[in-house]
Amino acid sequence: MTLFTGLDVLDGDGLRPDQALSLEDGCVVEVRPRQQDDRGTDLSRDGARALVCPGFLDLQVNGGGGLMLGDCATPADVSRLAAAHRAGGTVGLLPTLISDTAEAISRIIKLITEASTHDPALLGLHLEGPHIAVAGAHDPARLRKMTEADVALYTQAARRLPHLVITLAPEQVTPEQIATLTGAGVIVSLGHSGAGYDLASAAYAAGARHATHLFNAMSGLHHREPGMVGAALDRAPWIGLIADGVHVHDAGLRLAWRVARDRLILVSDAMAVAGTEDAGFTLSGRTITRAEGRLTLADGTLAGADITMIGAARHMSKATGAPLAEILPLAFDAPHRLLTGRPNRIAEGMPARLICLQGDNLRLL
Repeated sequence: MTLFTGLDVLDGDGLRPDQALSLEDGCVVEVRPRQQDDRGTDLSRDGARALVCPGFLDLQVNGGGGLMLGDCATPADVSRLAAAHRAGGTVGLLPTLISDTAEAISRIIKLITEASTHDPALLGLHLEGPHIAVAGAHDPARLRKMTEADVALYTQAARRLPHLVITLAPEQVTPEQIATLTGAGVIVSLGHSGAGYDLASAAYAAGARHATHLFNAMSGLHHREPGMVGAALDRAPWIGLIADGVHVHDAGLRLAWRVARDRLILVSDAMAVAGTEDAGFTLSGRTITRAEGRLTLADGTLAGADITMIGAARHMSKATGAPLAEILPLAFDAPHRLLTGRPNRIAEGMPARLICLQGDNLRLL
Protein backbone atom coordinates (compact mmCIF):
# COMPACT_ATOMS: atom_id res chain seq x y z
CA MET A 1 0.00 0.00 0.00
CA THR A 2 1.22 3.51 -0.86
CA LEU A 3 0.33 6.53 1.25
CA PHE A 4 0.43 9.96 -0.39
CA THR A 5 0.42 13.25 1.52
CA GLY A 6 0.92 16.88 0.61
CA LEU A 7 -2.21 17.00 -1.53
CA ASP A 8 -5.70 18.39 -1.90
CA VAL A 9 -8.41 16.11 -3.27
CA LEU A 10 -10.90 17.40 -5.82
CA ASP A 11 -13.78 15.19 -6.95
CA GLY A 12 -17.49 15.35 -7.71
CA ASP A 13 -18.23 16.28 -4.11
CA GLY A 14 -15.91 19.29 -4.15
CA LEU A 15 -12.48 20.23 -2.80
CA ARG A 16 -10.99 18.62 0.32
CA PRO A 17 -7.77 20.37 1.40
CA ASP A 18 -4.75 18.71 3.00
CA GLN A 19 -5.64 15.06 2.61
CA ALA A 20 -3.89 11.70 2.87
CA LEU A 21 -4.57 9.17 0.13
CA SER A 22 -3.84 5.44 0.30
CA LEU A 23 -3.70 3.32 -2.87
CA GLU A 24 -3.16 -0.40 -3.32
CA ASP A 25 -3.42 -2.68 -6.36
CA GLY A 26 -4.95 0.07 -8.46
CA CYS A 27 -7.71 0.91 -5.97
CA VAL A 28 -8.36 3.63 -3.42
CA VAL A 29 -7.96 2.23 0.09
CA GLU A 30 -8.59 5.41 2.04
CA VAL A 31 -8.90 9.17 1.63
CA ARG A 32 -8.99 11.25 4.81
CA PRO A 33 -7.60 14.42 6.40
CA ARG A 34 -3.82 14.26 6.86
CA GLN A 35 -2.60 13.51 10.36
CA GLN A 36 0.54 14.89 11.99
CA ASP A 37 2.21 11.48 12.24
CA ASP A 38 1.51 10.41 8.62
CA ARG A 39 4.64 9.20 6.84
CA GLY A 40 4.27 8.73 3.11
CA THR A 41 5.16 10.09 -0.30
CA ASP A 42 4.89 13.87 -0.16
CA LEU A 43 3.41 15.20 -3.42
CA SER A 44 3.82 18.89 -2.54
CA ARG A 45 6.22 21.05 -4.51
CA ASP A 46 7.84 24.30 -3.34
CA GLY A 47 5.54 24.47 -0.34
CA ALA A 48 2.34 24.07 -2.39
CA ARG A 49 0.17 21.00 -2.06
CA ALA A 50 -0.53 18.96 -5.19
CA LEU A 51 -4.06 18.62 -6.53
CA VAL A 52 -5.37 15.08 -7.04
CA CYS A 53 -8.56 14.48 -9.00
CA PRO A 54 -10.16 11.74 -11.09
CA GLY A 55 -8.65 11.37 -14.54
CA PHE A 56 -10.41 13.10 -17.40
CA LEU A 57 -13.26 11.56 -19.39
CA ASP A 58 -13.32 12.75 -23.00
CA LEU A 59 -16.61 12.14 -24.78
CA GLN A 60 -15.46 13.14 -28.27
CA VAL A 61 -12.24 11.53 -29.50
CA ASN A 62 -12.07 10.95 -33.24
CA GLY A 63 -8.55 9.59 -33.22
CA GLY A 64 -5.08 9.43 -31.74
CA GLY A 65 -1.76 7.67 -32.06
CA GLY A 66 -1.90 8.03 -35.84
CA LEU A 67 -5.33 6.42 -36.19
CA MET A 68 -8.84 7.66 -36.75
CA LEU A 69 -11.47 5.39 -35.24
CA GLY A 70 -12.59 4.39 -38.72
CA ASP A 71 -9.04 3.16 -39.41
CA CYS A 72 -9.08 0.77 -36.45
CA ALA A 73 -9.36 -2.91 -37.32
CA THR A 74 -8.62 -4.62 -34.00
CA PRO A 75 -9.19 -3.98 -30.29
CA ALA A 76 -5.46 -3.30 -30.02
CA ASP A 77 -5.85 -0.48 -32.53
CA VAL A 78 -8.57 1.14 -30.44
CA SER A 79 -6.48 0.79 -27.28
CA ARG A 80 -3.58 2.44 -29.11
CA LEU A 81 -5.89 5.33 -30.00
CA ALA A 82 -6.96 5.66 -26.37
CA ALA A 83 -3.44 5.38 -24.96
CA ALA A 84 -2.35 8.41 -27.03
CA HIS A 85 -4.44 10.61 -24.72
CA ARG A 86 -3.17 9.46 -21.34
CA ALA A 87 -0.33 11.98 -21.23
CA GLY A 88 -2.97 14.73 -21.30
CA GLY A 89 -4.75 13.24 -18.29
CA THR A 90 -7.46 11.31 -20.13
CA VAL A 91 -8.15 7.94 -18.52
CA GLY A 92 -11.50 7.24 -20.19
CA LEU A 93 -12.98 8.25 -23.51
CA LEU A 94 -15.63 7.64 -26.13
CA PRO A 95 -13.97 6.78 -29.45
CA THR A 96 -15.91 8.80 -32.00
CA LEU A 97 -16.83 7.76 -35.54
CA ILE A 98 -17.57 10.65 -37.85
CA SER A 99 -20.23 10.27 -40.55
CA ASP A 100 -19.83 6.98 -42.39
CA THR A 101 -21.77 4.24 -44.14
CA ALA A 102 -24.17 1.88 -42.38
CA GLU A 103 -21.72 -0.97 -42.99
CA ALA A 104 -18.84 0.93 -41.40
CA ILE A 105 -21.00 1.90 -38.41
CA SER A 106 -22.01 -1.73 -37.86
CA ARG A 107 -18.37 -2.81 -37.99
CA ILE A 108 -17.27 -0.17 -35.47
CA ILE A 109 -20.12 -1.04 -33.10
CA LYS A 110 -18.92 -4.66 -33.06
CA LEU A 111 -15.29 -3.59 -32.65
CA ILE A 112 -15.95 -1.24 -29.71
CA THR A 113 -18.24 -3.79 -28.08
CA GLU A 114 -15.33 -6.24 -28.03
CA ALA A 115 -12.57 -3.73 -27.26
CA SER A 116 -14.41 -2.19 -24.31
CA THR A 117 -14.52 -5.54 -22.52
CA HIS A 118 -10.71 -5.57 -22.39
CA ASP A 119 -9.78 -1.89 -21.94
CA PRO A 120 -11.42 0.16 -19.14
CA ALA A 121 -10.37 3.37 -20.90
CA LEU A 122 -12.99 2.65 -23.59
CA LEU A 123 -16.27 3.95 -22.18
CA GLY A 124 -18.37 3.08 -25.22
CA LEU A 125 -18.92 4.76 -28.57
CA HIS A 126 -19.84 8.18 -29.93
CA LEU A 127 -21.38 8.27 -33.41
CA GLU A 128 -21.06 11.81 -34.72
CA GLY A 129 -23.35 11.53 -37.73
CA PRO A 130 -24.23 10.50 -40.37
CA HIS A 131 -27.66 11.93 -39.41
CA ILE A 132 -26.44 15.53 -39.43
CA ALA A 133 -27.12 18.48 -41.72
CA VAL A 134 -24.07 20.76 -41.47
CA ALA A 135 -21.05 18.86 -42.76
CA GLY A 136 -18.16 20.81 -41.29
CA ALA A 137 -15.21 18.50 -41.97
CA HIS A 138 -17.50 15.48 -42.51
CA ASP A 139 -17.91 14.04 -46.01
CA PRO A 140 -21.13 15.67 -47.31
CA ALA A 141 -21.89 12.54 -49.36
CA ARG A 142 -22.26 10.54 -46.14
CA LEU A 143 -24.97 12.70 -44.55
CA ARG A 144 -28.52 11.30 -44.54
CA LYS A 145 -31.79 11.10 -42.68
CA MET A 146 -32.27 8.43 -40.05
CA THR A 147 -34.22 5.34 -41.11
CA GLU A 148 -36.05 2.77 -39.02
CA ALA A 149 -33.25 0.32 -39.84
CA ASP A 150 -30.81 2.81 -38.26
CA VAL A 151 -33.01 3.08 -35.16
CA ALA A 152 -33.05 -0.72 -34.83
CA LEU A 153 -29.26 -0.89 -35.17
CA TYR A 154 -28.67 1.79 -32.56
CA THR A 155 -31.15 0.44 -30.01
CA GLN A 156 -29.50 -2.99 -30.29
CA ALA A 157 -26.05 -1.40 -29.95
CA ALA A 158 -27.11 0.48 -26.81
CA ARG A 159 -27.79 -2.87 -25.13
CA ARG A 160 -24.30 -4.15 -25.98
CA LEU A 161 -22.10 -1.10 -25.44
CA PRO A 162 -21.26 0.43 -22.04
CA HIS A 163 -22.48 3.80 -23.38
CA LEU A 164 -23.64 5.06 -26.76
CA VAL A 165 -23.80 8.74 -27.71
CA ILE A 166 -25.21 9.77 -31.08
CA THR A 167 -24.83 13.29 -32.46
CA LEU A 168 -27.66 14.12 -34.84
CA ALA A 169 -29.38 17.11 -36.38
CA PRO A 170 -33.04 17.70 -35.50
CA GLU A 171 -33.90 18.16 -39.18
CA GLN A 172 -32.61 14.65 -39.99
CA VAL A 173 -34.76 12.75 -37.47
CA THR A 174 -38.23 12.76 -35.98
CA PRO A 175 -39.08 13.40 -32.32
CA GLU A 176 -40.43 9.84 -32.20
CA GLN A 177 -37.06 8.47 -33.30
CA ILE A 178 -35.30 10.52 -30.61
CA ALA A 179 -37.74 9.23 -27.99
CA THR A 180 -37.16 5.64 -29.11
CA LEU A 181 -33.40 6.03 -28.96
CA THR A 182 -33.39 7.65 -25.54
CA GLY A 183 -35.82 5.05 -24.26
CA ALA A 184 -33.31 2.39 -25.29
CA GLY A 185 -30.51 4.09 -23.36
CA VAL A 186 -28.88 6.05 -26.18
CA ILE A 187 -27.61 9.51 -25.21
CA VAL A 188 -28.83 11.76 -28.01
CA SER A 189 -26.77 14.88 -28.65
CA LEU A 190 -27.76 17.68 -31.01
CA GLY A 191 -25.21 19.19 -33.34
CA HIS A 192 -24.04 19.84 -36.90
CA SER A 193 -27.38 21.47 -37.61
CA GLY A 194 -28.92 24.59 -39.06
CA ALA A 195 -32.17 24.06 -37.17
CA GLY A 196 -33.99 26.93 -35.53
CA TYR A 197 -34.73 27.29 -31.85
CA ASP A 198 -38.19 25.70 -31.98
CA LEU A 199 -37.09 22.55 -33.83
CA ALA A 200 -34.07 22.12 -31.56
CA SER A 201 -36.21 22.68 -28.47
CA ALA A 202 -38.64 20.00 -29.66
CA ALA A 203 -35.71 17.60 -29.96
CA TYR A 204 -34.64 18.33 -26.38
CA ALA A 205 -38.24 17.84 -25.26
CA ALA A 206 -38.24 14.46 -27.03
CA GLY A 207 -35.26 13.31 -24.97
CA ALA A 208 -32.03 14.76 -26.36
CA ARG A 209 -29.69 15.40 -23.43
CA HIS A 210 -26.57 17.02 -24.84
CA ALA A 211 -25.30 19.56 -27.38
CA THR A 212 -22.23 18.69 -29.43
CA HIS A 213 -19.40 21.28 -29.41
CA LEU A 214 -21.39 24.42 -28.70
CA PHE A 215 -21.14 27.19 -31.33
CA ASN A 216 -19.40 24.96 -33.90
CA ALA A 217 -21.29 23.62 -36.95
CA MET A 218 -24.63 24.92 -35.70
CA SER A 219 -26.99 27.86 -36.30
CA GLY A 220 -25.93 30.85 -34.23
CA LEU A 221 -27.62 33.02 -31.68
CA HIS A 222 -29.80 35.86 -32.96
CA HIS A 223 -32.19 37.87 -30.84
CA ARG A 224 -35.19 36.98 -33.06
CA GLU A 225 -34.05 33.42 -33.89
CA PRO A 226 -31.93 31.97 -31.07
CA GLY A 227 -31.02 28.96 -33.22
CA MET A 228 -29.17 25.88 -32.07
CA VAL A 229 -26.86 27.89 -29.83
CA GLY A 230 -29.78 29.55 -28.07
CA ALA A 231 -31.63 26.26 -27.69
CA ALA A 232 -28.56 24.60 -26.20
CA LEU A 233 -27.93 27.37 -23.69
CA ASP A 234 -31.62 27.50 -22.81
CA ARG A 235 -32.66 23.84 -22.94
CA ALA A 236 -29.78 21.35 -23.11
CA PRO A 237 -29.12 19.39 -19.90
CA TRP A 238 -25.45 19.10 -20.92
CA ILE A 239 -23.29 21.03 -23.38
CA GLY A 240 -20.01 19.98 -24.99
CA LEU A 241 -17.37 22.66 -25.59
CA ILE A 242 -14.00 22.75 -27.36
CA ALA A 243 -11.87 25.17 -25.34
CA ASP A 244 -8.79 25.41 -27.53
CA GLY A 245 -8.90 29.13 -28.32
CA VAL A 246 -9.48 28.25 -31.98
CA HIS A 247 -12.96 26.75 -32.24
CA VAL A 248 -14.54 29.28 -29.89
CA HIS A 249 -13.46 32.85 -29.16
CA ASP A 250 -12.56 33.40 -25.54
CA ALA A 251 -15.57 35.71 -25.21
CA GLY A 252 -17.74 32.78 -26.30
CA LEU A 253 -16.12 30.61 -23.63
CA ARG A 254 -16.86 33.27 -21.03
CA LEU A 255 -20.47 33.53 -22.18
CA ALA A 256 -20.95 29.76 -21.96
CA TRP A 257 -19.33 29.73 -18.51
CA ARG A 258 -21.56 32.48 -17.18
CA VAL A 259 -24.76 31.00 -18.59
CA ALA A 260 -24.20 27.25 -18.23
CA ARG A 261 -21.18 26.51 -16.05
CA ASP A 262 -22.96 23.65 -14.27
CA ARG A 263 -23.80 21.99 -17.59
CA LEU A 264 -20.56 22.32 -19.55
CA ILE A 265 -18.45 19.35 -20.59
CA LEU A 266 -14.99 19.90 -22.05
CA VAL A 267 -14.09 17.71 -25.03
CA SER A 268 -10.92 17.50 -27.09
CA ASP A 269 -12.46 16.63 -30.49
CA ALA A 270 -9.04 15.07 -31.07
CA MET A 271 -7.95 13.60 -34.38
CA ALA A 272 -5.38 11.03 -35.55
CA VAL A 273 -2.37 13.27 -34.89
CA ALA A 274 -3.02 13.37 -31.13
CA GLY A 275 -0.08 11.91 -29.24
CA THR A 276 2.18 12.12 -32.31
CA GLU A 277 4.45 14.65 -33.99
CA ASP A 278 2.70 14.15 -37.35
CA ALA A 279 2.17 17.26 -39.47
CA GLY A 280 -1.13 16.03 -40.85
CA PHE A 281 -3.19 13.08 -42.02
CA THR A 282 -5.77 12.06 -44.62
CA LEU A 283 -9.50 12.01 -43.95
CA SER A 284 -11.85 10.57 -46.59
CA GLY A 285 -9.26 11.30 -49.24
CA ARG A 286 -8.77 14.90 -48.08
CA THR A 287 -5.57 16.23 -46.54
CA ILE A 288 -5.78 17.66 -43.01
CA THR A 289 -2.90 19.99 -42.15
CA ARG A 290 -1.63 20.50 -38.60
CA ALA A 291 -0.14 23.90 -37.87
CA GLU A 292 -0.11 26.38 -34.99
CA GLY A 293 -2.64 24.48 -32.91
CA ARG A 294 -5.08 24.07 -35.81
CA LEU A 295 -6.21 21.16 -37.96
CA THR A 296 -7.65 22.37 -41.26
CA LEU A 297 -8.80 21.24 -44.66
CA ALA A 298 -7.30 22.93 -47.71
CA ASP A 299 -10.10 25.54 -47.68
CA GLY A 300 -9.40 26.44 -44.06
CA THR A 301 -12.32 24.50 -42.56
CA LEU A 302 -11.49 23.32 -39.06
CA ALA A 303 -11.19 19.54 -38.93
CA GLY A 304 -11.18 18.58 -35.27
CA ALA A 305 -8.95 20.08 -32.61
CA ASP A 306 -5.32 19.78 -31.59
CA ILE A 307 -5.46 20.03 -27.82
CA THR A 308 -5.29 17.75 -24.77
CA MET A 309 -7.90 17.76 -22.06
CA ILE A 310 -5.54 19.37 -19.55
CA GLY A 311 -4.73 21.95 -22.21
CA ALA A 312 -8.44 22.64 -22.69
CA ALA A 313 -8.97 23.00 -18.93
CA ARG A 314 -6.04 25.38 -18.60
CA HIS A 315 -7.25 27.48 -21.55
CA MET A 316 -10.78 27.60 -20.14
CA SER A 317 -9.39 28.77 -16.81
CA LYS A 318 -7.34 31.50 -18.48
CA ALA A 319 -10.22 32.65 -20.70
CA THR A 320 -12.79 32.84 -17.91
CA GLY A 321 -10.55 33.91 -15.03
CA ALA A 322 -11.92 31.00 -12.98
CA PRO A 323 -9.48 29.02 -10.83
CA LEU A 324 -8.36 25.77 -12.45
CA ALA A 325 -9.98 23.83 -9.58
CA GLU A 326 -13.36 25.21 -10.70
CA ILE A 327 -12.76 24.21 -14.32
CA LEU A 328 -11.36 20.70 -13.86
CA PRO A 329 -14.77 19.16 -12.96
CA LEU A 330 -15.90 20.02 -16.50
CA ALA A 331 -13.40 17.41 -17.64
CA PHE A 332 -13.91 14.65 -15.06
CA ASP A 333 -17.20 15.13 -13.21
CA ALA A 334 -19.66 16.58 -15.74
CA PRO A 335 -19.00 13.84 -18.33
CA HIS A 336 -19.31 11.19 -15.61
CA ARG A 337 -22.67 12.62 -14.53
CA LEU A 338 -23.92 12.58 -18.13
CA LEU A 339 -22.92 8.95 -18.61
CA THR A 340 -23.90 7.57 -15.21
CA GLY A 341 -26.11 10.10 -13.43
CA ARG A 342 -23.67 10.09 -10.49
CA PRO A 343 -20.83 12.35 -9.31
CA ASN A 344 -17.28 11.17 -9.99
CA ARG A 345 -15.92 10.46 -6.51
CA ILE A 346 -12.57 9.42 -5.09
CA ALA A 347 -13.69 6.95 -2.44
CA GLU A 348 -12.70 3.71 -0.76
CA GLY A 349 -12.85 0.74 -3.12
CA MET A 350 -12.97 2.84 -6.30
CA PRO A 351 -10.44 2.26 -9.11
CA ALA A 352 -7.52 4.64 -8.69
CA ARG A 353 -7.66 6.22 -12.15
CA LEU A 354 -6.36 9.52 -10.85
CA ILE A 355 -4.22 12.42 -11.97
CA CYS A 356 -1.93 14.59 -9.89
CA LEU A 357 -1.26 18.22 -10.76
CA GLN A 358 1.92 19.75 -9.34
CA GLY A 359 2.03 23.25 -10.78
CA ASP A 360 2.41 22.84 -14.53
CA ASN A 361 3.27 19.15 -14.17
CA LEU A 362 0.68 16.41 -14.65
CA ARG A 363 1.26 12.79 -13.65
CA LEU A 364 -0.95 9.73 -13.36
CA LEU A 365 -1.30 8.02 -9.97
